[in-house]
Amino acid sequence: MTTTLPTRSAFDEPVDNPPARWVGALVLLNLGVMAGWFGPIQVLLAQQADRIAAAEPGGMSKEALLAVVLFSGAAVSLFANPVWGAFSDRTRSRLGRRVPWVLGGVVLGAASLLLLSVAESAALMVLAWCLVQLALNAAWAGGVAAVPDQVPVERRGLIGGLVAIAGTVGVLLGIKIAEVTGSIAQGYLVIAVVMLLLSVPYLVGSRDLALPPDHPLEPTDWRRLLRSFWVSPREHPDFAWAWLTRLLVNLGNWIALNYLYYFLTDGLGFGDDDATAKLGTLVLIYGACTVATTVVVGHWSDRVGRRKVFVIWSGVLIGASSLVLGLWQDWPGALLAAVVLGAGFGVYQAVDFALITQVLPGAGDRAKDLGVINIASALPQVLAPAIAGLILVVVRELGGSVATQGEAWSLGYGVVYFVGFVLCVLGSVFVTRIKSVA
Repeated sequence: MTTTLPTRSAFDEPVDNPPARWVGALVLLNLGVMAGWFGPIQVLLAQQADRIAAAEPGGMSKEALLAVVLFSGAAVSLFANPVWGAFSDRTRSRLGRRVPWVLGGVVLGAASLLLLSVAESAALMVLAWCLVQLALNAAWAGGVAAVPDQVPVERRGLIGGLVAIAGTVGVLLGIKIAEVTGSIAQGYLVIAVVMLLLSVPYLVGSRDLALPPDHPLEPTDWRRLLRSFWVSPREHPDFAWAWLTRLLVNLGNWIALNYLYYFLTDGLGFGDDDATAKLGTLVLIYGACTVATTVVVGHWSDRVGRRKVFVIWSGVLIGASSLVLGLWQDWPGALLAAVVLGAGFGVYQAVDFALITQVLPGAGDRAKDLGVINIASALPQVLAPAIAGLILVVVRELGGSVATQGEAWSLGYGVVYFVGFVLCVLGSVFVTRIKSVA
């Protein structure tokens, strides 16, 4: 299932550029996995929660059910990624270390999507979505680790940018499949098939390197495994600062995004249909700007050999988009915010990933350490809805006695987006504490 392998050890830093066909295969793999994740998250899970809630009188509301499903899946993702990454690092197989987990992840992920398509109860829906998260995190862990495995440092901005574009296009692809298919079940089926097909080129041409035959593998010890997820800030300060900056920027970003639909309805006064259409417009603008900046700036970062300056200013741009929404609460402001956010996040995805690969503690635990970094991306998805929701409720209650309902909502969203701005700027400031990367 693999092509001619590089003539080096799995623990050596790569020095030769991977062929274009390998880069294309990695991009397609990530596109498929992202479609498998975000097609359900953005559309199908909400539709399914609505249907199940209506069929179970006296049960949870659709909003509560969707919250439980998303929270449960995010909690699984939080731990699954570093665990599968750790197993990937110590996998001994003629296919290599990563391919078995990519293969198992996409196959089991597709099967879990099919199970989700027939879920008619809240319990089965939660279980099936957790299985989807469990499986796709295995594929994601293996695929992401392939970049530091196969790509030299001076090319990771470009390749990271291409992978980031695959993620953005995969989100849009998953949403579009969910929109155009005739039913919830058909949506899950098509997404599962597309994900499997897009993974095939990578599986047959991964160039994945096997562990050296003489490399010792100690028996699995769960306590030792769990302890390995703690990367000492004292011993690896740059890794710790990179983790913290990613946590803060992603938290600020998700605080701004999670309630965007309600911002359009409750804040700007659009009806449900208009809000849905306008949200689609914002996502399209955001995606186009992300794609436009990602590869260009990633390649620019490679050429000048600098990472931090790009990460710092991209974090500021992401925060600025929140500030625009907080201060300019109307439709033109939302359009401008989508442009700024897309440009900032495109740069951030490409260059921050390249920076992170340069502060990993060691070659032997790349996938596990990238999984630990991924916690900084997944945890904000759990925390952000609670933080933003709490701010809106508190401000609405405190402001309701001295302001109209519309003024209270406007103030609440202003506070939410200001908090998002502050978090992103803090994340950018802390990037300066990373010393080993220019």
